[in-house]
Amino acid sequence: MLTAEQILAAHKANIETLFGLTNKAFEGVEKLVELNLQVAKTALSEAADTTAAALSVKDAQELLSLQAALLQPTAEKAASYSRHVYDIASATGAEVAKAAEAQFADAQKKFTAVVDNAAKNAPAGTENAVALVKSAVAAANNAFESVQKAAKQAVEVAESNFQAATSQAVKATQTATRSSKRAA
Repeated sequence: MLTAEQILAAHKANIETLFGLTNKAFEGVEKLVELNLQVAKTALSEAADTTAAALSVKDAQELLSLQAALLQPTAEKAASYSRHVYDIASATGAEVAKAAEAQFADAQKKFTAVVDNAAKNAPAGTENAVALVKSAVAAANNAFESVQKAAKQAVEVAESNFQAATSQAVKATQTATRSSKRAA
C-alpha cells in the first residue's frame, strides 16, 4: 500500500517532470522564433538587394541572368531552413522522449516493486495468480520496448529520407540553374 508521503513524492516528481518538459518545449519554440527572425531579416535585406539589381537591368538577357543567379541560392536557403527546423524539432523531440523514457522506467520500477510486495504478502494458494500478473507485466514491458525500438528506427529512416530529399532538391536546382545559364 502506498503511503501519503509516497503519493506526495510521486506528485512532486510528476510536477517537476511536467515543468521540465514545458521548459524543453519552450526552448524549442525560442530556437524556432530565433531562426525565423534571422530568416526574415536576411530575406528583407536580400529583397532590397534583388529589387535594386532588378531595377538596374538594361535588357531581357540581363534579367534572365539575374533570375538564374537568384534561383540556386534560394533553393539552397530553403533546404537549409528546412534542415534547421528539422534539427530543432528533432532535438526537442529527443529530449522530450528521453524524459518520457526515464519517467516510464521509473514508473515501471515502482509498479514492479508494488507487484513484488503484493506477491510477498499474498495469501497461500495465489501463486498462480501472482505468476500470471508478473508474466503480464513482463509481456507489457517487452511490448513497450519493441514499440520504442520500432519508433526509433522509423525516426532514423524518416531522417535519412529527409536528408536524401533535401540533397536531391538542391542538386536538381543546381542542375536547372546551370542549364538556364547555358541557355542564356
